Amino acid sequence: MRELLQNSQPIRLALQQKIGALTLQLQMAADSKQPRGLGLMTSVIIDREIGDWNRFNNRRRIASYTGLCPGEYSSGNSRLQRCVTKHGNPRLRAALVELSWRLVRFQLNYKPIVKWRATLAKGALATGAARKKAIVAVTRQLAVDLWRVRTGRCKAQALGLEI
Repeated sequence: MRELLQNSQPIRLALQQKIGALTLQLQMAADSKQPRGLGLMTSVIIDREIGDWNRFNNRRRIASYTGLCPGEYSSGNSRLQRCVTKHGNPRLRAALVELSWRLVRFQLNYKPIVKWRATLAKGALATGAARKKAIVAVTRQLAVDLWRVRTGRCKAQALGLEI
């Protein structure tokens, strides 16, 4: 067993070095002026998963692409909104949710976080399901706001994001 491990250790070390070099290369590709809480790797992941931000014509399309839109069942006069559809890019959605949790900590003046602060605050009396619903609402708005910033429709400071 020891002999097998000794043979695989140089391979593991070479892979770790290659992963470190690629991570550094990705971080260098990111814009250095990011809002607080938005790391270089997260920024690169989101930008690469989206591709071209200008391909979305409106906020509904970007929210739909992320899979953060509520499902709907309508018949006659009744209208029922259901849970998030999850039709969309799962890697992008995961990166945005992770970013939203970081923004709860680092961006206290970001408008969606101010709106949901009572539910998302540490030590809040909200249930786990309520916190998840609140973070999905923040994440959807974050995706729309990132689209607005990346396409030049507004500045990050106007949305309450500190750089």
